[in-house]
Amino acid sequence: MHETIIIGGGIAGDTAAIYAARKKMDFLMIAKELGGQFFESGEITNYPGIVKTDGENFSESFEDQLEANGIEPRTGEEVTKLEKTGESFKVVTDKGTYETATVIIATGSRPRKLEVPGEDEFAKKGVTYCSVCDGPLFSGKDVVIAGGGNSALEAVDFMREIAEKITLVNNAEQLNGHEYLIDKAESLEKTEIINSAEIVSIEGDKMVNAVRLKKDGQESKIETEGVIIEIGRKPNTDFLKDFLELDEKGHIKIDCQGRTSVEGVFAAGDCASGQEFQYVIAAGQGCMALLKAARYLARRK
Repeated sequence: MHETIIIGGGIAGDTAAIYAARKKMDFLMIAKELGGQFFESGEITNYPGIVKTDGENFSESFEDQLEANGIEPRTGEEVTKLEKTGESFKVVTDKGTYETATVIIATGSRPRKLEVPGEDEFAKKGVTYCSVCDGPLFSGKDVVIAGGGNSALEAVDFMREIAEKITLVNNAEQLNGHEYLIDKAESLEKTEIINSAEIVSIEGDKMVNAVRLKKDGQESKIETEGVIIEIGRKPNTDFLKDFLELDEKGHIKIDCQGRTSVEGVFAAGDCASGQEFQYVIAAGQGCMALLKAARYLARRK
């Protein structure tokens, strides 16, 4: 019987694990993989105390801190189900079952899809959801970026020195992101912004070579060698649908203390409600969830 099991290996889960180790709790950290959104982040300049870093270096720093605290995450293991058994819980994975008094869920989120013809067919053949990961593959090429929020605008900024031409396709009437990112995108001569338009299909032979758009009821074709899809994220909470209360978008409903609809279960980070997809928020919520879980255990004793 563990005191707590932390599910997830992004910044929220990492933070919770670090605090659990410092409190000398009996805990497990289970993660399909370490890193979370670190894999998708380029330049990071808004984390307090760090002037400038990037996703790779930030991830390495957290892994070093886990190791320094003697934390050995169970990676390559995916949680498939949670069960309440009396006053404790069973965490069921694809490799085993573990018992715990409390649970902290920090499973993060994944990219949303366009759900159009050709998207799955050309995945990793010109279609990507991560400009930082795959952007360099399109060096000197024309790319289409789908989206109109911060993630899409950050992709434009990342690709400005890499791509030959960038076409930003936004299904809303105007861009919706930080003003400085909008100003950057609109000032780039190599960038064309098409608002109130949607991608209806992705085409190609062995690799992507075009997308079809619909704007004002009319379809058109844009030749491109890459499609970067940045239209938001979906929380990794499918395994919780019959266990916890979720909001309309699938995020776990939590209160200001990270408590969920089931007593003894806490949530933090991008999988939780009210998320703004910021590292500093996820870290704070991971800390809060662990401290409240420890307080909950102390009251029970």
